Amino acid sequence: MTRGAETKNQTAQRFVGRVTLVGVFFTLLAVSLVARAVHLQVFNTEFLNRQADSRHLRTEVITAHRGTITDRNGEPLAISTPVDSVWANPKELALAEDKIPQLARVLELDEQSLIRQITFSMNKDFVYLRRHLSPDRAEAVMALKLPGVNIQREYRRYYPAGEVVGHLVGFTDIDDKGLEGLELEFNHWLAGESGAKRVLKDRLGRSVENVESIRPPHHGKDLRTSIDLRIQYVAYRALKTAIQANNAESGSIVVLDTQTGEVLAIANQPTYNPNDRSQMLPERYRNRAITDIFEPGSSIKPLVVAAALESGRYRPSSVIDTSPGFVKVGAKTIEDKHNLGRISLTTILARSSNVGATKLAMSLQPDQLWQTMTEFGLGSLTASGFPGESAGTLTHFNHWQPISQATLAYGYGLSVTPLQLAQAYAMLGSNGVMHPVSLVALDQAGDGAQLVSKESALAVRRMLEEVVQPGGTGTGAAVAGYRIAGKTGTSWKFAAGGYSKDKYIAIFAGLAPASNPRLAAVIVIDEPSGELYYGGDVAAPVFADIMADSLRLLAVPPDALPARDPNSAMQAMSR
Repeated sequence: MTRGAETKNQTAQRFVGRVTLVGVFFTLLAVSLVARAVHLQVFNTEFLNRQADSRHLRTEVITAHRGTITDRNGEPLAISTPVDSVWANPKELALAEDKIPQLARVLELDEQSLIRQITFSMNKDFVYLRRHLSPDRAEAVMALKLPGVNIQREYRRYYPAGEVVGHLVGFTDIDDKGLEGLELEFNHWLAGESGAKRVLKDRLGRSVENVESIRPPHHGKDLRTSIDLRIQYVAYRALKTAIQANNAESGSIVVLDTQTGEVLAIANQPTYNPNDRSQMLPERYRNRAITDIFEPGSSIKPLVVAAALESGRYRPSSVIDTSPGFVKVGAKTIEDKHNLGRISLTTILARSSNVGATKLAMSLQPDQLWQTMTEFGLGSLTASGFPGESAGTLTHFNHWQPISQATLAYGYGLSVTPLQLAQAYAMLGSNGVMHPVSLVALDQAGDGAQLVSKESALAVRRMLEEVVQPGGTGTGAAVAGYRIAGKTGTSWKFAAGGYSKDKYIAIFAGLAPASNPRLAAVIVIDEPSGELYYGGDVAAPVFADIMADSLRLLAVPPDALPARDPNSAMQAMSR
């Protein structure tokens, strides 16, 4: 064999050896891969499943919506509407940094603020980017197909009646927890309990399959309030008109059902719209009718007369001598505009005699007067349970001076809320029975407690009818076809150094129809600055407007229809 042929043979042998070696290597590699695959797929599936789950299975919250708040007739006052909130895993979203400006535009956020939010949250797995978006806006976000960006279904409160019931219903925070009003008082009842489910997500974090339910959601319970939205609208409109007409600072109205103690309407001015969070300022959203106190002025006199009758020393026909038109108590002189002379208890109320009320109160034992006032609920919280309710002030009789008893007779030296005063008048309307105030509709009225005798309550009510008759101070409260019982009040506002001589509170409290009262209402107008400021001029006409509509809405039959002339009836029949 030649030398060249031998070299060729050796080269071929080396090539075959290398090919064989490579073949053996790849064969071993293939066998090892197959063995590994068999090991993982057959003998170690649990590990693989855990790894897959950790990458694609997630636990999602199923948000429960709050219960609906309605009026007594089922009209919605607060409902939950579905919204979507956009959240992200900052570490994943940072991988698509070039698309963050586009995300900011869709979310209507400042680009730099969004970048800072993502950067500062890199150690977190969850951060909200924008809460409570409409579903279509949230879908626009998801259409960007950004890694780590997800949406979560939530609920947002909507108040169909807006500012008409804002003070009563209140509002919730962005997490749907009650912050004010009935939303706060009944948060435990209205709030639901969120559920949870396990879902399968794709690489972009989108849910593609529901795997299993972990915990079902429990939605909140509905709340049926005592409010009659029809009467609420009437009260809201009448109060707003009065505030504007008298250029007043503020005002409140409370309407109670005397037979049950239910609050049928409660309105305040100025008000706010709970759907607009920019209006949620403490001075606007506090419920003045329940939280604010004032000195009731002459509107307290019917309760003083009731105390006199309850003492047994006086009868409805009793007479008080108010001559010479004033009375001195210590260093203070209490006067009437005119010397009314000897007058009845009815005239004390009809003409609003400070002298007569003072002499009446001073003739009673302090404990007797105080006891009757407390029976009417003064100085105590009502049973409403409303957050922030005030109890007013009624000093214990052990701390009274003679002047304290005298000024209390015409409404100074004590304070009440409009709701308290309405409860006291409702007690007169229910023949001395105290029904606890309720903001929740009652399926059946309770029995109540007889705290003042029926005879005394009925007598005072008849006296109060004269207040609305010609010659009384409350003629503006008259309602055609109905007998009205009520009392006016005008009190000076307390200011630094004493009482202001040019700032007043105008009040009217009354019952309708007087023969068998169904409604009790209190109207308080704070600082009317027009030409008129007396309760009879400012507040009484508001009472008339509310009662005229409310009695018709409730189908309460008139009790003061004019008598028919039998001759005219015979003439009509003969035609």
